[in-house]
Amino acid sequence: MKLYLKGERCFTEKCAIEKRNTPPGTHGRERRRKLGAYGEQLRGKQRMRRVYGVLERQFRNTFEKAERQPGKTGENLLVLLERRLDTVLHRAGLASSRPQARQLVLHGHVRVNGRKVNIPSYLVNVNEEITLKDKMKENAMVLQARELASRQSIPSWLEVDREAVRARLTALPKREELTTPPMSEQLVVELYSK
Repeated sequence: MKLYLKGERCFTEKCAIEKRNTPPGTHGRERRRKLGAYGEQLRGKQRMRRVYGVLERQFRNTFEKAERQPGKTGENLLVLLERRLDTVLHRAGLASSRPQARQLVLHGHVRVNGRKVNIPSYLVNVNEEITLKDKMKENAMVLQARELASRQSIPSWLEVDREAVRARLTALPKREELTTPPMSEQLVVELYSK
């Protein structure tokens, strides 16, 4: 399944899924066994972890935080993952991929309400303003990401000023607004509820 992890490359014919859609190795083309319920749940969790670029312990902690919140656990999990600073930067079009957004944050180029934040898992609250350092606004990597983002739509829960390189979380994302790539949070809830 195409997870759109490689930024602009995923939208071209250079994408590995477009070239070769079989598992690697000499036996990749052979018939695979059908997955059981546990295998499907595990694959769904791994897909979500991979899309958001989160390691196992951090993902588990996020799930437990979502479980403690009122409402549906699966939807809470997705909202918490979408509120991460690296994900908000990527969705706003200030970085072409989540790993690139993570690098921008780790290197100290991101400001939240004027304060430097270098933690990619920082949870952005509603009405917090995210900007880049002044010298990063003319960086080639950021300019390329902005150009790529101009061809894509901005989520309704984000307010983006591309000229000033500024983004603001206007509301918490809703489940129906999160479309790509297709994920089933129910599989994750079932897996962790065992």
